[in-house]
Order: sequence, then structure tokens, then C-alpha cells
Amino acid sequence: MTTQVSLRNSSARYGLVSILIHWVMALAIIGMYPLGLYIDSLSYYDPAYRTVPHWHKSIGMLVLGALFIRVVWKSLNPKPQALPSHGALVRLATKLGHFGLYLLMFVALASGYMISTADGAPIEVFNWFSVAALPELVERQEDVAGAVHYWVATVLIVLAGLHALAALKHHFIDKDETLSRIFNAKQEK
Repeated sequence: MTTQVSLRNSSARYGLVSILIHWVMALAIIGMYPLGLYIDSLSYYDPAYRTVPHWHKSIGMLVLGALFIRVVWKSLNPKPQALPSHGALVRLATKLGHFGLYLLMFVALASGYMISTADGAPIEVFNWFSVAALPELVERQEDVAGAVHYWVATVLIVLAGLHALAALKHHFIDKDETLSRIFNAKQEK
């Protein structure tokens, strides 16, 4: 029996593409939260007032693109089966937790886009390309989207923390393969 790194998921493990998308998005989203809080603390005359929001918007648009790629990749790949040690309640909590993470990511990113384009200007993504603005969708769009963005991002960070704690519980207490499946793309052949 040989082992090799697989790009695609199998019924037992996640593939390298799924693993990389997962961790790049996780690090970006976790980093975006304190960056967003820092932006709120900046005054108009602060030297970082123009630069840091530009980074935040640019990273947000790249994460939105990665989320789209992730959903497409997920639909084209098998999902690793639940481990035998996972009961019905754990499987349900996993499904609800993952659905919540995807929903919150989408709403956080969409509301960030709505804040950034409320004035009708496109988002310049690291000055590489522009993401066009839509016409104003709601009255006081910047304020409404700003409140949604803050609260959804906060709930997303909390849920992501619970997700990480659950993975650590599986690894250290249950001693099952849950955590290693999202770190290791080696498949037995």
C-alpha cells in the first residue's frame, strides 16, 4: 500500500486543494476581524486611514472569490464520510455548523461590498483590477450594511472559534481523525 498527496477529496480525507482553500480563507478571515476593528478606530487624518481600508476591501474581495471557488470545488468533489465515532448529534451539529460558517462568510463579504460601494465607486483590489459597484440597494446603505457587517463578522469569528475548539476536542479528547483530515492530504492507494 502506498500513500500519495491527492488534489481531490476522497471518501476518507480532504484533498490538497480543499485543505489549502480552507486554511487560506481561515487565516484571511481571522486576520480581517482585528483589521476591521482597527479601521473603526482610525480618524480621518490618520495616515493609515486610506491604506488599511484599501487592504481590508482588497482582501475581502479576494476572499469572496475564494469562497466562490470553494463552493464550486466542494460541489465537484466527494465529501469525506463521517467517522464511525461520530453519532447522529455530532453529524447534525457538523452540518449546521458548516452551513452557518458558509452563510456568515457570504453575508459578511456581501455586506462589506455594500459598505464599500455605497458611494457608487468600484473597489480597487490592490490596484490589480476593479470590482464594479451596484446601484444603491437600500436607503442609508453604508450604515445598514456596516451594522450587518460588524455583527455578522463577530458571530462568524465566534462560530469559527467553536469550530476550532470542536476540532481540537476531536483530536485530543476523542482521539479521532477529524482534525488530521483537514491537515493531511495523503491518501492511501
